[in-house]
Amino acid sequence: MADLKVVIAGAGGRMGAANIRAVAALSGLAVHGAVAGSGLSLHAAVDRPGTPAIGQDAGLFAGIGALGVTISDNLDAALVGADAVIDFTAPAASVALAQKAAKLGLVHVIGTTGCSEGDDVAIAEAGKAGATIVKSGNFSMGVNVLASLVKQAAAVLAQYDIEILEMHHAKKVDAPSGTALLLGHAAAEGRQINLASHSVRVRDGHTGPREEGTIGFATLRGGTVVGDHSVIFAGPSERIELNHRAEDRAIFAHGAARAALWAKDQGPGLYSMADVLGL
Repeated sequence: MADLKVVIAGAGGRMGAANIRAVAALSGLAVHGAVAGSGLSLHAAVDRPGTPAIGQDAGLFAGIGALGVTISDNLDAALVGADAVIDFTAPAASVALAQKAAKLGLVHVIGTTGCSEGDDVAIAEAGKAGATIVKSGNFSMGVNVLASLVKQAAAVLAQYDIEILEMHHAKKVDAPSGTALLLGHAAAEGRQINLASHSVRVRDGHTGPREEGTIGFATLRGGTVVGDHSVIFAGPSERIELNHRAEDRAIFAHGAARAALWAKDQGPGLYSMADVLGL
């Protein structure tokens, strides 16, 4: 079986470079028990017009050997002959790309965070229209296992207060992080409540006592932190903390590559990393 031909969207960013490295590492290899030749190959790499990476060899840009694939700003040309797209870009770009993926019947792996409710609806519609989409606030195996544990703990520790603390690098533009929201949704599922109506995003001034049954979020930004997350269950005379520390963006890129390989054998629709891992 031939390698899955992958386009990296947002190739000129830090996650784009990590995704290029992850795809290159799996080119022509046996992956997760599959036969040799059922890995990934870098078909194209694209970014916005004017990005400094445009015109560079994708492999050299990502800090590995030349791959013979030039980073371009022509998305439509890049998608010709492709099988899949790995996309860590921006909400509007991901929605537009999902619609293109639906028309072409592509696998679309979305790691973009900060999507609005309307963006998520549009992406789900693209899944119904022909794209095979895997969307997650975090593609690391550790975080998705953590989310499963959070769901279980929230159900068992029904009377405990839940607080989610996250910290990222100074250049991150959305808050709370996609990972924090993923963990919040897991906690809400465990409690069988709606996160949107039970979350507290900001506390300032005279707030009064903590409202029972809410899920609190606290956001920190600074330095070069890849991603730190803590879910705190605060109960009578004890506190349980479940933590995850990301030390390298490679964990997200390898998870996204794994998701693309999994998705090629699925029908059109919208899936999560929990589906990929069978959680």
